[in-house]
Parts: sequence; structure tokens; C-alpha cells
Amino acid sequence: MRVRRAYFLLALLALTMTRVARAEPYIAVQTGYKCIVCHLNPTGGGMRNSFGEIFAERLMPTQPLPANSQVWTGDLVQNILRFGGDLRADWSRTTTPQSPTVQQFALEQLRVYTDVNVIQDRLALYVDELLAPGAAETMEAYVLYGNTADWYLKGGRFYLPFGWRLQDQTAFVRQVTGINMNSPDNGVELGIERPHWEAQFDLSNGAANAQAGSGYQVIGQFIRTQGLWRIGTAAAYTQSQAGDRDMAGLFAGLHTGPIAWLGEIDAVRQAGFEDGSHTMIPALAEMDWLIFRGNNLKLTYEYLDPELSVHNNEEIRWSALDELTPIPFTQLRVGFRRYQGIPQDKAQNQTLAFIELHGFF
Repeated sequence: MRVRRAYFLLALLALTMTRVARAEPYIAVQTGYKCIVCHLNPTGGGMRNSFGEIFAERLMPTQPLPANSQVWTGDLVQNILRFGGDLRADWSRTTTPQSPTVQQFALEQLRVYTDVNVIQDRLALYVDELLAPGAAETMEAYVLYGNTADWYLKGGRFYLPFGWRLQDQTAFVRQVTGINMNSPDNGVELGIERPHWEAQFDLSNGAANAQAGSGYQVIGQFIRTQGLWRIGTAAAYTQSQAGDRDMAGLFAGLHTGPIAWLGEIDAVRQAGFEDGSHTMIPALAEMDWLIFRGNNLKLTYEYLDPELSVHNNEEIRWSALDELTPIPFTQLRVGFRRYQGIPQDKAQNQTLAFIELHGFF
């Protein structure tokens, strides 16, 4: 039992060690679009399609390029081969009670995307390669068969669907569920796309089985999108030697004028502890205010109860972040975050400030 518990806690710790960000679901809520409108991956994140590139060039920045300038769409060979990339670098300052302040410059990520459209609207090969920092790592590599405007079958290594594909991978709802863009999985996914709803069904190894080499994970997700609002639900089950896991989630978005509202609450029951199963409740509330074109103010409140049977052990995080996109494909992000948790745990009472430069194409 102790081995299982240690394995589970180490997995959670590994998820908290990075702050890489790669997705913008609030834009989908503000525009009323589904993820597939701007991304090649039907569940969002990663490489943008031609419309997503034009949107990023013409509609996102404060100062778009002149109307007669050439538009980058990612096509190297028309409708056959696409290429894209993403780079993030930042300066951060972390203050922890009774500990030295840490400040540093860091390269968060350098990655490239490639998509080969073997048969138009029928068969494609997609690769997302993380080049830095550290050794190169393949985050996604899959074959997609079918038409993503109708139905598709995906097989290989990819990001799993569960709740909001948030920009911050350390959000409680992404840490505790273990389903985020730092933990792709190997498996298959069946997707169904309709004008106002979508559904995904996945069978994969499961992150908890990465070392054990046995077990499986099943996921189902359904999203209803209707103009100004959307609502989704997801459920997952993992069978593992480290301890079985059941999860359920509810998430929603609402667009009111210049403000987009996002929310998610999940319930995670994890077996493998010495005293039996633990039930964890992470939750997120987010407000994104488009102050003016190219400038978004993000405010978030996060809550985590790491074990329902234990009282007064909740954790809270407050965040404020300003995202400025002055010109196409370049973004400056300035953020502040305050952790509030058990007083005895210094890591739960940190203060983080950072400035990030984000370039993408």
C-alpha cells in the first residue's frame, strides 16, 4: 500500500513541476466557436488550421498587418503539408514563507508541429514535437481517419479529452485529474462532431500505468455548444496496479459582452492509499475580459479539497494575468498568483509573479 501511495503522490508532484501553457479555451467561449474551428486536433490545443492562423493574424492582435499583406496559413504544400511552431520564455519570481526568494529566466518550451494530409478530409498524420527544454520528446503522434466535420477515429499518442483544455497545466482541475497537456497517452479515440454538440470516446493506457505496463483507461466526454454558452460533462475510469481511479467532471462557459466566464468542478476517487480510497474535489472559476482588441485580463479562483474525509485541509489559488497581443503571432503575458493552504505547508502559501514572451506561428 505504501508503494502505491508513494507512486500516486510522485505522479501528482511531477505534474506540478512545470507551468507550460498551450491552450486558450476562453477564445472559443468569446467567439462561440468549437475547438475544431481553429485547431487541427478536434479536441483543441496544438497546431492551428488555416482559419486559426488567419484568426491569430487578423483578429487577435491590437495592430494587425495591412490588408494587402501576405497571410501565413501554415501550408508548405497546399492542402497536403502544414508546419507550425511555438516558443515561450519567461522570467519568474517565487516567494515562499521562511525560504529564499527564487527568481530566474527560463525557456518554457520550443516545439514544432507537422501535419500531413495524406487523403483530403479522410486520412492525416499529425506530430507535435517538444524540442526544448531538455531532451526532445514526442507529445503527440497519431493517425486520424475520417472527416473531423462529421466523425473520426484517432490512433497513436495524443492529449486526452476531459474538461477544459486550459492554458495553465498546473490548474487544480488539470493536476488532480492527471489529464492535461503534460501527460499525453497512447490509445484510440472515436469522435463525433455535429453543429451544436460533440462527443469523444477514448481507450488508452492511462497515466497511472506508464511504469506498471498494465491496466487501461476509458474516457467519455460530451459538449453542447449553443452560441453564447456551452456545457460539457466527462467521466473516466482507470484500472491500475497503483490503484483504480474514478472521475467525473462538469464544465461550462458563458459569453456576456466583452467577458467570457469559464467554470469546472471535478470529483476524483483514487484507490491505493493505506486507509482506503481518497476523494478529491478540484474546482475552477475564470473570468476573461477583453478590455480592448488584443488585450485580455484573466482572473481565476481555484479550490482543492485533497480528501473529503479530512477537515480544514483545503487549498486555494488566486490569479491575475494580463495578456497583450500587440502584433500577429507575438504575445506578452504578465501574471501574479497567490497560493493559500495549510499554514504548516510552505509550498501551499507561495506567491508567484512572472512575465512571459510567447511567439507562435
